[in-house]
Amino acid sequence: MDLFISSTVSELDLRIYRDGFQETTVHQSRHTPVSFQPVAANAYEAGCGWTVTDSWTVPEDLEPGPYLVEMRDSRAPKGARPLGHHFFIVRSPAAGTKAIVQVLATCTWSAYNDWGGASHYFGLTPDTARGRSPILSTQRPWARGQVWLPDGAPRMVSPARPSRPQPPRYEFVEWAYLNGYAKYYAASGWATYERHFFRWAEAQGHEVDLLVQEDLHAEAEALSPYRCAVFSGHDEYWTTQMRSHVDDYVAAGGHVARFAGNFMWQIRLDLEQGQQVAYKYDATTQDPVAGTEAQHLLTGAWEEPAVGNPGATTFGVNALRGMYAGFGAFAPRSSRGYTIFRPEHWSLDSTGLGYADTVGDEAAVFSYEVDGLDYVFRDGLPYPSGTDGAPENLQIIAMNWSTAAEDGRDVDESYFMLGDGDARYRASIAGEDYTEQNRRRFARGAGMIVSFQRGAGEVFTAGTCEWVNGLRVRDHYVTAITDNVLRKFGGAARRGGPST
Repeated sequence: MDLFISSTVSELDLRIYRDGFQETTVHQSRHTPVSFQPVAANAYEAGCGWTVTDSWTVPEDLEPGPYLVEMRDSRAPKGARPLGHHFFIVRSPAAGTKAIVQVLATCTWSAYNDWGGASHYFGLTPDTARGRSPILSTQRPWARGQVWLPDGAPRMVSPARPSRPQPPRYEFVEWAYLNGYAKYYAASGWATYERHFFRWAEAQGHEVDLLVQEDLHAEAEALSPYRCAVFSGHDEYWTTQMRSHVDDYVAAGGHVARFAGNFMWQIRLDLEQGQQVAYKYDATTQDPVAGTEAQHLLTGAWEEPAVGNPGATTFGVNALRGMYAGFGAFAPRSSRGYTIFRPEHWSLDSTGLGYADTVGDEAAVFSYEVDGLDYVFRDGLPYPSGTDGAPENLQIIAMNWSTAAEDGRDVDESYFMLGDGDARYRASIAGEDYTEQNRRRFARGAGMIVSFQRGAGEVFTAGTCEWVNGLRVRDHYVTAITDNVLRKFGGAARRGGPST
């Protein structure tokens, strides 16, 4: 494994450790001298182009799983924070010896990674909103905070609902600015999201292999050795190849457990060049494939008419029918949990939950970004309307409401982070004018827990980014439901049971 390091510190202590339920150091070394390597102005899209600093031979018997590379100033006082981190996984040499594989949302990590000056959200491109870059390189470090965080770093969602009208707070941004971390450290990455599922699963005795999204994109049979594939946290950016491989896996008898939210954008990957492409809201006017025979690969929302591949067909729900809750001025006083509508569903076995009970509100699992579908109510129960690609046999187990537009007092509007941009985007996809009436209509959304069968397989989706927070704080009901899903889809854990 080659290490490409640039540093203004001449002497570094390097440690590699497995970041599982138990932290295990597997390598330590001191590097001197370490040189500064210049960064090109467009490194965010072209890569760093650095030379190799050092290499490490991965032991043949190294336990599969997640590993962090930690770098410290050799001359810093004891207890000083690390200077930086990188992340890699070791894949199992015998895929399929474990029942469960977790696929890390590395394309979402890349989208929010602003190392070098730009991401898919902000940057230096003159003809895009906020200068966001449609092309990003994977050949650069992760932004500070994406793979490691100190204890106490805020999440995207405030832990408490405001008790009176006030300007919205984005505490994670305040903390990032005060402590030298990337603005969107809490929006994606190992440290905030997938780590909490993996560590919880290991603590429960579930043996879990890891893949990254690039594996899922490139290898049609990447999931086939496993009984259950898990997606967790903030999982927003996918290629059409990834979706096809998941759909084929389920149809052939695989099981998918999606404890994740914000299934929103189609992207394209160039693995040879190490680049990710996403024009997003500007896709119909700026993406080179727009209006061509390849327009089905347009890097916009899955629901864009030119794409014609609704997200709900894969996971039962999609981002545009969901959106935000408990975040900023997006329903800051909303309930932070799901309301149960079908307590007889197998995922709720032995939980004691009944109709109209709420699950996950203490852990604020229904928050930040959630996914839903178009629905109707009959006799007090929600049903998919079938207008957005949801499978006919889909069951809505639990749900809550969300919004695509920030609301509040006029005096607080200058504090809004996203405003009503996503409600406007929904209206544009529908081909409708953005009137005040339509603003309200296209802002309304919902987030859901759903399940359905496809072919010989089955899908369970808890459509929220923050489900992992329930695992992180050991919420009894969230952990019990998660354990029910993993036991049904992947088999019993080797030891223990759901956390209490």
